[in-house]
Amino acid sequence: MTTDDVLAEVGPRLRRLRKDREVTLAALSETTGISVSTLSRLEAGLRKPSLELLLPIAQAHQVPLDELVGTPPVGDPRVRAKPLERHGRTYWPLTRQPGGLQAFKVLVPQRNEEPEPRTHEGYEWLYVLSGRLRVVLGEHDVVLTAGEAAEFDTRVPHWFGSTGEGPAEFLSLFGPQGERIHVRAQPRRS
Repeated sequence: MTTDDVLAEVGPRLRRLRKDREVTLAALSETTGISVSTLSRLEAGLRKPSLELLLPIAQAHQVPLDELVGTPPVGDPRVRAKPLERHGRTYWPLTRQPGGLQAFKVLVPQRNEEPEPRTHEGYEWLYVLSGRLRVVLGEHDVVLTAGEAAEFDTRVPHWFGSTGEGPAEFLSLFGPQGERIHVRAQPRRS
């Protein structure tokens, strides 16, 4: 469907919406501040729709703008990444562009292994989805469980893997240049 086709459908959609809600052109004009003649021409397809016209109409009808425009349905949202096997772990890349912040879903199988902490440039954030993930970070040796997160500078000696009690699944966000991940919370209203 071309842009012209989408725009040609806006007028009839506006008319249907207004009539379904039993709103007159005069009432809509009063609510939106758009003249009756402009609204009429817009509905008849004699006036090209613009954001300046569509935003107040969407607000008056209390509908999202995409309902007025008739945007095409969103495609399949599933990520179909090909898993990578490295060091006995399975990684599913969740980002497509190389460089910059990278996201992975990681599965660590159950096994007993001796930690071998390493260092490299970057900053990492881990979030455990299921299981128990052992994280060795400098002098700290902790176990994260589902719903827990950790973030650290990867220049600190670190290692993460199985506790030996079962597999662990987690999300990893890694910034090779040391980008920090900030979790923002809404400020409290007083």
